[in-house]
Amino acid sequence: MTPELVVVIAAFAVFACGAIGVIYRKNPIAVLMSVELMINASILVLILGSRVHGNAEGQSAGLLVLVLGAAEAVVGLALALALFRNEAKVDVDDAREIVG
Repeated sequence: MTPELVVVIAAFAVFACGAIGVIYRKNPIAVLMSVELMINASILVLILGSRVHGNAEGQSAGLLVLVLGAAEAVVGLALALALFRNEAKVDVDDAREIVG
């Protein structure tokens, strides 16, 4: 097996774990962590493409995606906190409206 294939298989496994977490979790924090797993898998593939083609564009795009993922996590945590302040129960399925 080539190293590139190993990286693709690892990225697929990480992305699948994140997708399963998004589908089956009810807690917003766990859903955000699963989304971060999916983002990290995509960054791994971007960096692999950069290595295969011999340029740094994929690495810079990976850095940009990493920063955007961190910003997404901050906004998601703020929404989860607003949801928790309104209701004692934090469930993704029950979150219909956040009034504040």
